[in-house]
Amino acid sequence: MKDKIIAEDVSFYYGSNQAIRNISLKVKKNSVMALIGPSGCGKSTFLRCINRMNDIIPETKITGDIKIDDVSIYGSKYNVTALRRKVGMVFQKSNPFPKSIFENIAYGLKINGVKDKYEIEYIVEKSLKDTALWDEVKDRLHKSALGLSGGQQQRLCIARTIAIQPEVILMDEPASALDPISTQKIEELIQVLKKDYTIIIVTHNMQQAARVSDYTAFFYMGELIEVDKTEKIFTRPSKEMTENYITGKFG
Repeated sequence: MKDKIIAEDVSFYYGSNQAIRNISLKVKKNSVMALIGPSGCGKSTFLRCINRMNDIIPETKITGDIKIDDVSIYGSKYNVTALRRKVGMVFQKSNPFPKSIFENIAYGLKINGVKDKYEIEYIVEKSLKDTALWDEVKDRLHKSALGLSGGQQQRLCIARTIAIQPEVILMDEPASALDPISTQKIEELIQVLKKDYTIIIVTHNMQQAARVSDYTAFFYMGELIEVDKTEKIFTRPSKEMTENYITGKFG
């Protein structure tokens, strides 16, 4: 499998505070990579470097480079709007728009220039089917998305993300606020989606990382300690610190 994302020596600063230092890793196309590590270790900061979400925070600085499909996303001429179409993001707290279920998905299509009514209807239905939501919401498409359960809202946010056909999906603890059944649905969904997308998920939940990911990267104090196939990280990690974290000796 070829590499979809390559990070080279990435460091990131909030003012004078260095949040991540010299991160280099590769993410293979159509794979799931989990980022694990204690709170405040730089996982989410690194995740947001991949779609340049950190650009909007004042007094921040990045060094090093990130390439998607061998193109530097930090190049001076790189189109950030196009990047955010290519790299979708699902946040920890579901954030549906205060609109109907249908409009939540149609809105992104419309602002990306899709005008044909039938095409919009087709993509809305397909996105809801791809996130296993269609059967649950098909009779209430024009009711407010805020009436959905937390798990349904999170799947709607994933449907909204995939409707504009990104290539990469970033997930920042997408199931941390959900009950076990909703969490299981999100995890099953990740397995289905990786056929079409490259997925990076930040999670505090070791079992979740072990269940959903092909590769795992362990971050600690802003540094990447180890990255490898998930099975190896969880059964025979190379670094003692990784083993200590996974077995619960700290974190």
